[in-house]
Formats: sequence, structure tokens, C-alpha cells
Amino acid sequence: MKQTPWSTIRGRVAIVLAVPTCLLLILTGAGVADRAADWSAARESGDRVQLALDAQNLVRELQSEHGLTSGLLVGAGRYRPELADTRRRVDAILAELLRRVEDGSAPAVAGALGSLDRLATVRDGVDDGTLNPEESLGFYTDAIAALNDAQRVEGPAHGDQSLADGMGALRTLSGATEALSQERGLMNGVFVAGVFEPAQYLEFVSARAARLSAERSYDGLATEEQRAALEQALATEAATRVAGFEARADAGADGSPLTVDPVRWWDASTALTDELHLVQQEIGEDITARAAQLRASATRQLVGFLALGALILGVAGVLALLASRSIARPLDELTRQAENVAGSRLPETVRAVQEAEPEEAERLVPPGRGTQRRRGEAEEVVRLAAALHDVERVALGLATQQTVLRRNGAESLAALGHRHQLLVRRQLRLITALESKETDPDALGELFELDHLATRMRRNADSLLILTGQPLPPRVWTGTAGIGEVVRSAVSEVEDYRRVALVEADECQVHGWAVFELSHLLAELIENALTASPPGRPVEVYGWRDGAEYCLAVVDRGTGMTEEELTRANGRLAGEESFLVAPTRFLGHHVVGTIAARLGAQVEVRHTQTPPESPGGRGAGVSAYVALPPRVLAGAPAPHPASAPEPAASPGT
Repeated sequence: MKQTPWSTIRGRVAIVLAVPTCLLLILTGAGVADRAADWSAARESGDRVQLALDAQNLVRELQSEHGLTSGLLVGAGRYRPELADTRRRVDAILAELLRRVEDGSAPAVAGALGSLDRLATVRDGVDDGTLNPEESLGFYTDAIAALNDAQRVEGPAHGDQSLADGMGALRTLSGATEALSQERGLMNGVFVAGVFEPAQYLEFVSARAARLSAERSYDGLATEEQRAALEQALATEAATRVAGFEARADAGADGSPLTVDPVRWWDASTALTDELHLVQQEIGEDITARAAQLRASATRQLVGFLALGALILGVAGVLALLASRSIARPLDELTRQAENVAGSRLPETVRAVQEAEPEEAERLVPPGRGTQRRRGEAEEVVRLAAALHDVERVALGLATQQTVLRRNGAESLAALGHRHQLLVRRQLRLITALESKETDPDALGELFELDHLATRMRRNADSLLILTGQPLPPRVWTGTAGIGEVVRSAVSEVEDYRRVALVEADECQVHGWAVFELSHLLAELIENALTASPPGRPVEVYGWRDGAEYCLAVVDRGTGMTEEELTRANGRLAGEESFLVAPTRFLGHHVVGTIAARLGAQVEVRHTQTPPESPGGRGAGVSAYVALPPRVLAGAPAPHPASAPEPAASPGT
């Protein structure tokens, strides 16, 4: 039978503990999945924050390039060297950002960077003077606005409010910086020209208003430290000078000339822009630190949940192991004891009981013992051990009783056999005396039939003694006997001897000490063949030499046997089964097996013809094969006198 996990105690304990363990693991797995999502969001937020800071660096450099370009377009050629350096920084930052977004992780930023595809064309137009200031302003303004909008789309993935406020403050301050940059570029051109062109004052006012609005919005998103940093930046000398220049620009709103040194304006506004960028960097550092803190916290929680899951598995495994061991170990010990009892101790004790005298056999039965509980043993295990001991004791008690019964039965059968044999021998002597005196042929024939019947009775008495292990009376053929004489002697001891034919037999001489036992063996086989054959069919006997051995075959073509019956019959012939447990119709097999063991011969039954096709089918007859060893054949060394009785009178009835 196939073994399943439920068929063992260890398996059952494991299955029982597996159900709550699986539920705990499911809950832990949900926590792990949630923590893993937080960890992934924190990591992604950190990457987006860093990307936003890099984008702000690009915005800052674009703003510088925009302001310098505006000054160059209105005729300030002194900005050209600084503009060249700024362009190189823009190109370096742009190339790095393009490399980072090429995997598609930030599509909004990638789209905003795509708006800078015309940067080289715009620069060429600025350098050759074909691009007017309005076109330059529109290009840089749109590109910077696209980058700022992309930062809003690519916000932090984590739902942390502090992180979201920090990103909002960074974007708001970036808007203020952009407004200041636009104002710087616009007013740089105005101060170079010395007067406002139509609509330029309105653009100046709008840029300044946007910056001031962004600064007010920043206060609602920034932390106390971040607001203080902005206030400090707006309280610098550069901020004061920018405010003064803005006041002078307001005075020129009516179109009056402006006598402001554009270089001083550029330096002051650039210094203020740098201060705002420094505040942006501080905010970026705060955001980066917060993202790292969230990532570390998510990592700790994820590791904690994973450790909790491993702990649950470990505890469940240890509990299952301890529980199964506490149950299985005592049961394994009991199983080993039971196997020892069944495999060796009980059979050996039964064998000793069977070989001992009845009085000694009773002493071999182990006494009963109480159910004393040892430390650490469960009560059920103690009771089971006591029950197994009781089973052993009862089995040995029954074996003792059976031994006594079998011994008494065997002794009774042996006594009856001896009595029967004595009566038959007296009867045979009386019949022999009557035959010697009778002259009437009819009466003599009847005496011969009576003699044949008595001979069969003597064989049955001998069989009874053989089965009970008793020695037979000394009847030894002096000298040697031919195999034909042995076969005819066997035929004379069966009922329907007229149906038996010795078809063919090679010449062979048998030692006299083995003649009667071999004759008895053949008579039993011939009797079985006659019983299994229809009344009209003969039983054939064959004999031939096979090397140093001599083989005999008793062949019938009767009802036959199935394969199972044939196997069991050969087992009985080999002495593998006691005659006390076999049906009475198979007693002849046990007699043959006992005699064959005494002679050292081998006996086997086979199908006479082709074996049956189906497992339960019967063959057409059975053939019994007897292989005689060289020790019983004349020409081989005779056995030691102790193994053969002393010679007696020549055989007769």
C-alpha cells in the first residue's frame, strides 16, 4: 500500500501544525508584500528626488544661458565667454539626464528633455544674429516650464506627506527661481537698451509677481528650517540690490530713460539666483534624507516581516519535530520491541516451549507485569507497552498449551501406530501361514487379496509413525535391490495396482538400507497419482540416470493442479509446512517429504503437459519427479552403519 503523509504520526502532526502555520504565513506574507511595496516606493521616490534635483540643476544652467543669451542679443558681447562655459555645463547635464531616462523610468522628464531638441538650432541663431530676443525668450521659457511640469508629474511614489510637501516646496521655489531668471534676462536687455520697449514693463511686472507669489506659496509647504533659509536668502545684500534695481525699473515705467549698469544688475540678480539655488539644494538634501529614511524604515520592516515568517516556520518546524518525536519515539521503541518479539523472541521462546517438557514449558512463559509509568512517558504509551507484553504472554501461554496438546496428540498417534503395526504384522504372519497350507486356488486368491490389503494397512501404520517422528521397525533388504524390484514392491502396496505400469527404467541397484523407505515413498506418490486419475487411465513409472543421480517419474494424466496448488504441494514435499495444519488429503505429501529428507532425495511435482494458460486453470495431469542421490545407489559408498538399521530377513509380506 502506498504510504501517504497522513498514514504516519509525524505526517499527521506536521499537517495539523501546517494549517495554523500557513494562516500565519499568509498574514505575514501580506505584511511582507505591503512592506515590499513601501520599500519599492521609497526606493523609487529616492530615485525621482535625485532626478528632480538633477533636473533643477539643468533648469538653473538653462536660466543662466537664457539670461546671458538675452544680454548677447541686445549687443552685450562681453557675455560670450561666460555663455560658452554655461552652454558646456548645460550640454553635460543634459547628456547625463538623457542617459538616465532612456530606460523609460521617467517618461515625463524624457518628454520635457525632448523639448530641448531645438537647443542647437537656437544657439546657432543666437550666434549668427538671426534669432530675435522674443524667440529666444519663448524657447527657454517653454523648455524650463516643461521641465518644471515634468517634476510635478514625476512626483514621489511614496505617500509620505513630509516627502510630498518637500517636493512641493522644491517645485515652488524652482518656480520663483525661474521667475527671477526670466526677470533677470528681461531686465538685462532693458538696462542695456536704457529704456523699456513696448510691453516689456508688463512682462517685468508679471515675472516679479510670479516670483513673489511662489515665495508666498513656499511658506505653506516648507518646514520652519526651510522657510528660515529662504528668508535668509532674501535678506542678503544681493536681494536688497535687486529690490533697489526693481524700484528704479518701476520709475522708468513711463518710458523715461533707465541709467542702470546692466552688469551690476546681472551680478546682483545672479547672486540672488544663486542664493535661491542654495536653498533649493538644502531642500533637496532634506528630501533625499527623508527618502533615505523612508527606504531604511521600509527595509527594516521588510526584514522584520521576513524574519517573522522565518521564525514562524522555524517555531512550527521545531514544534512539529518535538511533538512527533514525543509521540513517535516511544512508538518506534514499542515497534522495535514488537518486531523483536514477533521476529525472534516469540519464535525462539515458542520453539523452546515446544522442545521442553510440559512442566518446564510453563516456566518459560514470562510473568505479567504492571503498567508502571516511567518518567516522561505518556500514560497511553505505558498502557500500550503493557498490552503488547500481555499479548506476548498470552501467545506464549497458548503456544505452551498447543505444545502440550500436540505432544499428547503425537504420542497418542504414535501409540496407535505401534499397536496398529503390531496387529498388522501378526495378521500378515497369520495370512502367510494360511497361504502356505492352502491348496484351493480360489481360497488362495482370496488370501492373496487379504495379504495385499494387510500390506496397505502396514504402510498406513508406517506413515503414521513417520508423521509423528517415530522410528520404523527394522526392515532392511539384505544386499542391494534393482530399481524394478523397488518399484514393484511399491506397486504391491497400492490398491489399484493393476493400473500401474513400469514403462521404462534404466538398470540401477539400490542399497538395501534404503529399499523399504524408497518403496514407501514411491507407493505414496503412486497412490496419489491413482487417486487423481480416472479409473480407466494408467499411471506410468519411468526411471533413468542423470549423471551421478538416478531419477524416477510417476506420471498421471488426471485432473491436474493449478499453479498455486502446485507451488503449495512442492512446499509440503520440501517440509515447509507442518502436517498438523494441512488437510488430511495431503498427508501423503508430508510422508513423502519426510522420507525424502531421510534419504537425501529431492521430490518435485510438475505439470505433465503444457501448463495452463490462465493462472487459475488446471493442467492435464501431474508428474512427480524423484532425484536419488548417489549415497542410496549401489556403487557409491554405503552410509555409516549408524544411519541404517542392522540387516534383517529378506523382504516378504
